[in-house]
Amino acid sequence: MRALVIDSPGGPEVLRIAEVPVPATGPGQVRIRVEAATVHPVDLATRAGVLAEAGLVPPRERTGLGWDVAGVVEETGPGVTAVRPGDRVIGMNDRLDVPLGTQAEQVVLDAHAVAPAPAGLVPAAAATLPLAGLTALQALDALALPDGETLLVTGAAGAVGGYAVQLAAARGLRVVATARPDDEPLVRDLGAALFVPADAPRLGEAVRALVPGGVAGALDGAVLGAAALDAVRTGGAFASLVAGGAPPALRGTRVVPVWVRADAADLSRLAALAEQGLLTPRVARTLPLTQAAEAHRALERGGLRGRLVLVP
Repeated sequence: MRALVIDSPGGPEVLRIAEVPVPATGPGQVRIRVEAATVHPVDLATRAGVLAEAGLVPPRERTGLGWDVAGVVEETGPGVTAVRPGDRVIGMNDRLDVPLGTQAEQVVLDAHAVAPAPAGLVPAAAATLPLAGLTALQALDALALPDGETLLVTGAAGAVGGYAVQLAAARGLRVVATARPDDEPLVRDLGAALFVPADAPRLGEAVRALVPGGVAGALDGAVLGAAALDAVRTGGAFASLVAGGAPPALRGTRVVPVWVRADAADLSRLAALAEQGLLTPRVARTLPLTQAAEAHRALERGGLRGRLVLVP
């Protein structure tokens, strides 16, 4: 089969399509024929060698890319009962010490990392749910804000931020969103009750002008760190999405580093919300696997509103 790999770190030019053996399906695992796989900033970091430098990816001659997948089950290993061959599924590869990722013609995942795909979504849209959706969902679960409280979401027009706004609104939270000024209509459509432009000179002051005393919690999708923490009231909660870069727990803030994990139950929750129209997948562009370098360049240029999706 074909798989997207790198042999050494570098720019988009190091990406190549390799012919590799079809991966074997072990006990408790599922082999999926990939129909769509999303490109994320973590793929750019993998390609550039950032994860290897941090010791998160072990040295190897060839490294695969891709976390998200939407596709069809080809084979199940012993002990798998939740899905069967022929089922349409979504899944996420959260294991870094594996030779290939989801940006391939087939991928093997642990069964706990796979769930039935949402009915009514094309594969490209369904593939945008796992990584960004799980990050937003698990961050909100970690914040554990009660119904009616106010949540700040930075980067609210982005992949994680957009899902976070919709998930928070569905939970009965009042959302203060930050994004570029021209994204205000979008984030309000997603469910934000209040809006602060991302270019506000002092985010904390701008948020507190709308919410006296500060918000109960913040989900820092734009990775603003201390600037976003300043908008949280004393004793509030703060979800940090950057590994090792969480701000200090000033003023008694409960700072929660969020490390996304594959979880079938959480994926099923996301799929159900998407089927109900409470989550809106946004696909900026779909490209063939052979044009992965163009996808990386487009993501590096920025300005996208939606995800880039690769199709084998």
